[in-house]
Amino acid sequence: MFVGAGQGSALLGIVIGAVLMAGLAWVYITVLDNERIARWITILGMGAAGLLLGGITAMIVGLLAGWFFAFFIFWLYEGRYRRKLLPYLTGRQVLWHYAFRVTCGAIFVFLITPILVVLPLSFNAQDFFTFTPEMLRLDPEGYSLKHYRDFFTNNEWQRSFKNSLIIAPIATVISVSLGTLAAIGLSQSHVPGRRAIMGILISPMIVPLIISATGMFFFYSDIGRFLEGTLGMDKNFVGYIKVVLAHAVLGIPFVIITVTATLVGFDQSLTRAAANMGAGPVRTFFKIQMPLILPGVISGGLFAFITSFDEVVVVLFVGSASQKTLPWQMFTGLREQISPTILAVATILVVFSIALLTTVELLRRRSERLRGLSPA
Repeated sequence: MFVGAGQGSALLGIVIGAVLMAGLAWVYITVLDNERIARWITILGMGAAGLLLGGITAMIVGLLAGWFFAFFIFWLYEGRYRRKLLPYLTGRQVLWHYAFRVTCGAIFVFLITPILVVLPLSFNAQDFFTFTPEMLRLDPEGYSLKHYRDFFTNNEWQRSFKNSLIIAPIATVISVSLGTLAAIGLSQSHVPGRRAIMGILISPMIVPLIISATGMFFFYSDIGRFLEGTLGMDKNFVGYIKVVLAHAVLGIPFVIITVTATLVGFDQSLTRAAANMGAGPVRTFFKIQMPLILPGVISGGLFAFITSFDEVVVVLFVGSASQKTLPWQMFTGLREQISPTILAVATILVVFSIALLTTVELLRRRSERLRGLSPA
């Protein structure tokens, strides 16, 4: 595929590669009949071809491709694909088993490839958004940390970063507080119109963001005039209040959904037992309910934080230049000046998001263990 794309036709490269691999498979199985030697021949041969055609980077790709195809040939020929499957599965069921996994893997690659392209570009020594010849040759002179230095030393980037660090945590606290209370209330069977209320509360996730942003613009404009004109508050402070409240509205649905999912396996007899022992509703909540649903609450809070930290449309409508957040600064950098610092910021945000999502997954597993849904 890589060689064919370099010659102007990726499809032709795929067809030629398939024919070559089929020929190698026939030679290995009928003539050579030695998996170890065949594996090294394929790895070294494709690595050498990659080095001749495209340098060190293509050699690494060739080595990896050679390892995979050598493994795949004998994996098919010796029937190893059935080793971990149930012995009574039909050929069609085996085909569906692997076709499903290949499809999921292809979707994953389709989603993750743009991110993988951005990560190395953030270390580009030149002010380009493309891979330079030095980068493709893995030449150390083609890589630099100057875009990261610009992010940490540039006043505009640092001010927007500080604004995001101010707005996102406060909005998250409000989202977690209101969302958790709403989820607990909606988990009670005697609440009338639970489905309708739930639909209204999670509507910010469903309604297109541009429509929500337009509605928030008119709504918070009136609130801002009241706070500034009637109460005499500082205009800059009122701007932060509007952005925080707008981001809290966007984060509440995530908290409601995650906490509601956690409450599905909650044993309500525990709260009744606490009431029988004389505990009030507040004490019951903090001593009984909260420890058990805490993983769901934290997960919802993390999603609310990510939503606020990455949001740009609403803050463009509701905020002003004083409340410029990091995504807003990235949007400005793309629209007004093509700054490669955006790639460094994007890489930092990707790493940060991966860390948060890993935390969410660990909390989900802990929640399942606490509720007895998975083995300890």
